[in-house]
Amino acid sequence: MTRPNILLICTDQQRWDALAAAGNSAVQTPNLDRLAAQGVRFDRCIVQSPVCAPSRASLMTSRYPRNHGLWANGVDIAGTEQLFTAALAADGYDCGLVGKFHLGSAWGGRTEPRLDDGFRVFRWSHDPYVRSPENSYHTWLEERFPGLLDETLAQGGDAIDRLPTEAHYSHWVGEEAIEYLTTGRDRAKPFCFVVNFFDPHHGFGAPPEYRERYDPEALPRPVGGPDDLDDKPAIYREASARSYAGSLPGFEDYTADEIQGIVADYYAMVSLVDDEVGRILSALEDEGLADDTLVVFTSDHGELLGDHRMLLKGPMMFESSVRVPLIVRWPGELPEGAVRDDLVQWIDLAPTLLEAAGVEALPRAQGTSLLGLARSGQWDDARGWALAEYRNSCIPYEVPVHTTMLRTDDWKVVVHHGAPSTARERTGELYDLVDDPQELTNLWDDERFRDRRLGLQEQLLDVLVATEDRSRPRLAGF
Repeated sequence: MTRPNILLICTDQQRWDALAAAGNSAVQTPNLDRLAAQGVRFDRCIVQSPVCAPSRASLMTSRYPRNHGLWANGVDIAGTEQLFTAALAADGYDCGLVGKFHLGSAWGGRTEPRLDDGFRVFRWSHDPYVRSPENSYHTWLEERFPGLLDETLAQGGDAIDRLPTEAHYSHWVGEEAIEYLTTGRDRAKPFCFVVNFFDPHHGFGAPPEYRERYDPEALPRPVGGPDDLDDKPAIYREASARSYAGSLPGFEDYTADEIQGIVADYYAMVSLVDDEVGRILSALEDEGLADDTLVVFTSDHGELLGDHRMLLKGPMMFESSVRVPLIVRWPGELPEGAVRDDLVQWIDLAPTLLEAAGVEALPRAQGTSLLGLARSGQWDDARGWALAEYRNSCIPYEVPVHTTMLRTDDWKVVVHHGAPSTARERTGELYDLVDDPQELTNLWDDERFRDRRLGLQEQLLDVLVATEDRSRPRLAGF
């Protein structure tokens, strides 16, 4: 079998239901819907952290955050970690990237250090907001629209999010991807190109023509009423008042109409990305590459978007935070229009792509290939659970917040850790995902479910032991 090209398209902060194909008729995603109709959509894909850098490191290494060591935003990944793209490059693939990478700190314009990533083409831009000479989007913008970058950054706020489409970060990502497919790739090799959009990450804003597509009043209201947080850990009331550990406005700072405006901005960003994905897929077809290319669409984590009276992300492990879209299209190899509802994890992507390419699995990988599940709906390696970790990983709380989630098919337990890891109260969350899929009622302190909670906590301990890094070989009995 000829080895496929690989096109990995990843957005930032796109929740699982920000996709019409997932059942949300309010959002316009015709190109992603078409991709789903031509491939396999995994309905319950869980990321290993609800914030960017730890999650992205899990994608690239196929390892849980406590094992790959990039436990928080602002941490550089160790140079000894092995990335699946480096393995592909070593086995003859031409590899490239455009957009965000975030395997290291990029705060304040810092250029994140690179390790052996395998990328011959590296069009890096951590975000559109902070100027740096290595920001490829800014270089592109200055070349094509002289003076616009300085003018826009001087306005501050979300001005750069609302640039015209032809000057927007997401359009630049599309342009660079198309350039690679048409003229930039090494035609003597199969390719793996990683397309990393920054949208629909906050700040919330999009070009006017996309914002005009959405009437805020016609969009779904956030999940949860005024008393939603009464039975939930106290940290959520802090996050409702101020987002990002107090550094940004919180849900309570906005009126109900303003929250609906944020939802409209978010959906507008999703539609902008969808159009750019459509352009990229059209270029793939025009180049005669579509039948020979495995295409993946996914996102690094979700967005609360007003659910449970909170915005953005943090230690929260709700479905809107940790469940993401995952679509895989591989013509002739995978069925069209299939939906798989098995619990899968982001660490499973790297093994999937390496198996498709005929490349040996990473020796320390902890994920499992999804190709068998995608092909037949049967998965011999099904876990029946998913694990996610947060270790004060976003903008840090002064008193650290550490949470660990175990999700099964029907239940979710979230442990909010106490001493000795933090001075915060040890507490938690327990949700019956069958009777309460919106996670409105926390059963942690309900005596009727005490045995269920304790059983899940014990299972979580077993999972933590099972997922320790024991990759170093044992040479002898002692």
